[in-house]
Amino acid sequence: MAPSLSDSLQHSRLTVVEVDKIRGRLRVRGPADACTDLACSDQAVVVAEGEMRADLALVNPGDIIKIEPAAGPAERIVVLRRAWEEIASPEI
Repeated sequence: MAPSLSDSLQHSRLTVVEVDKIRGRLRVRGPADACTDLACSDQAVVVAEGEMRADLALVNPGDIIKIEPAAGPAERIVVLRRAWEEIASPEI
């Protein structure tokens, strides 16, 4: 059985647990509650709230992100939902 659209979207979302801006590393938690450490390349771009930066300054613990692989060496880290939006959500 093929996964539904909402299932595939949920599996591509990660929750940021820790940000090491100096080393360019993120610790994220996936849908199975397993944590993974990610090292960002020098070409990685973070997109959040209409702003784009080539560092991790726009990423905070608790943010919901997705990583979009690019055709070249650069990947895009897209902030889907801020930590403070998650806490204030009526879904909780």
